[in-house]
Amino acid sequence: MVTSADFVRAHTRLAPVPLLPELMLHQAEDPIALWERTEVGGAEQPPPFWAFAWAGGQALARHVLDEPDLVAGRAVLDLAAGSGVTAVAAAKAGGRPVTANDIDPLSLAAALVNAEANRVRVEAVEGDLLSGGYEPSGVVLAGDVFYSREMAGRVLPFLRAAAGRGVLVLVGDPGRAYLPAEGLVRRAEYDVPVHEGLEGVPMRRTTVWQVLGSAR
Repeated sequence: MVTSADFVRAHTRLAPVPLLPELMLHQAEDPIALWERTEVGGAEQPPPFWAFAWAGGQALARHVLDEPDLVAGRAVLDLAAGSGVTAVAAAKAGGRPVTANDIDPLSLAAALVNAEANRVRVEAVEGDLLSGGYEPSGVVLAGDVFYSREMAGRVLPFLRAAAGRGVLVLVGDPGRAYLPAEGLVRRAEYDVPVHEGLEGVPMRRTTVWQVLGSAR
C-alpha cells in the first residue's frame, strides 16, 4: 500500500532550498502535473502547497535560523505548514517541541519526511486549529497565510489571540493582498527566490512581521 510519505517522495526530489542552503526539502518540479496526480477519482483536491518552498515560509525559516534564540527551548507551532520548511528550521534552531499543522494530510507527510531528511524531530497535527479550542504556547510561525480574504479573516483572530496571551507570533508575507494594514511590527526583510511558474516572478521581497495582540 502506497502511503502519503511514499507519494511525497515519489513525486518530488530532495534539493536545497534557495534561501536556506543548509536545509534540504522534497520539492516538485512541475506544480500543475503534480496537482493533477493528487486528484484521485475526479475529486477536487487542494493545490499541493506542500511541494514547494513558498516565499513566506522561506523568510520565516531564514529568520529563525539567523536568530535561534527566538525559538530555542520553546514550543513552536508552524501553522498551515505546507512543506514544513519553517517547522524544520525551527527544530534546527532548537525549538522543542516543534509541531507542524495543516488540514492536508499530504502536507503533514511532507513535513515529516522533510524533518527526517534534515535529521530533526517535528510532530504533526492534522486539522483546522482556527475553529477554537487550541491555544498554542511559546511561538507561532505562519508563512503565506494572507492569500485569500476568507483565510485572512479566520487566521488573523487566531494569531492576535495567541499574541495577546504572550505567545511570540511571527508571519512571513511577500505582499499578499490580504495582509492586515495594522497591528504588525516589521522584524526583517529578505529577497526570496521563488518558483516563477507559481509566482510569475523569480524573486519576491518578503517581510517577517510580528503580530501584536488585540487591544483590550
